Amino acid sequence: MTPLRILVLGGSGFIGRHLVARLAREGHQVRVLSRNFGTRYERHPAPGVEVREGDPYAPAVLDAALAGRDVAINLVGILNEPGDSGRGFQRAHVELTRQLVAACQRAGVRRLLQMSSLNAGRGRSHYLRSRGEAEAVVKASGLDWTIFQPSVVFGHGDGLYCRFAGLLALAPVIPLARAGTKFAPVYVGDVVEAFVRALRQPSTVGETYELYGPEVFTLADIVRQTAAQLGLRRFVLPLPDAIGRLQGLLMDHLPAKPFSSDNFRSLLTDSVGGFDGLHRLGIAPTPVARMLPGILGAVGDRQSRLDAYRIRR
Repeated sequence: MTPLRILVLGGSGFIGRHLVARLAREGHQVRVLSRNFGTRYERHPAPGVEVREGDPYAPAVLDAALAGRDVAINLVGILNEPGDSGRGFQRAHVELTRQLVAACQRAGVRRLLQMSSLNAGRGRSHYLRSRGEAEAVVKASGLDWTIFQPSVVFGHGDGLYCRFAGLLALAPVIPLARAGTKFAPVYVGDVVEAFVRALRQPSTVGETYELYGPEVFTLADIVRQTAAQLGLRRFVLPLPDAIGRLQGLLMDHLPAKPFSSDNFRSLLTDSVGGFDGLHRLGIAPTPVARMLPGILGAVGDRQSRLDAYRIRR
């Protein structure tokens, strides 16, 4: 296909790093807008990737970033906010989407690919409600949009298996709220492939794609898979909902909270799909077992290097 000039918001996040690298390999001209060059990735991007520093909420900054672009991709998303008011989710998901849509309209950028979430607009959590509101903004935009709704996404550097690997290293017992909630984890490479195919296929305009993997696991299953892969003997302690809610309340105001009241509300809804977007795009889903050794092997290697460094100190 003809190389495209693409602006990516959220390009330095977990999915963004994978997608931006793939787009660059495909020969596209990729521009990433970042609020600050806080990571090595942002200071030293992949070849063919331009990183601009600026506030994406500022219309003038968005206008400049979109100048000369053919496509905008919005990957921005948060899983937690300070406190539990919902304002952080509204700002990150809804307000920013409105700003981007308006900027696309001003710049004449017709094509918009929007990251959302499975169950967007359902349930009681601020996270899911705000994802649904953002989708409504996109659908009413008049742009040539495509929306992606993934279940939890796994891969190198994820916030799922890699996150639990860190927690499992600290304690022999893992108290787990909503341990029976079901997920269909989708591989980050499959998510990236979905975005790439949407850019190639005009038929994806105006479509929403649920992205989920071929297997369904409970949250407890995912923790146990992680422990088994790392060779750790750990016990998962499912918490009653009353205790799970209390756990969220106690962690709501921690600076780097591992769990929150809104996480608890999101877990009240199973993250499994019903209309296979990967199949619709011709993508064979990747099983967790095929990738997990490499994902957690990298985590283990990094931990070994840190331990060795501490010993030398």
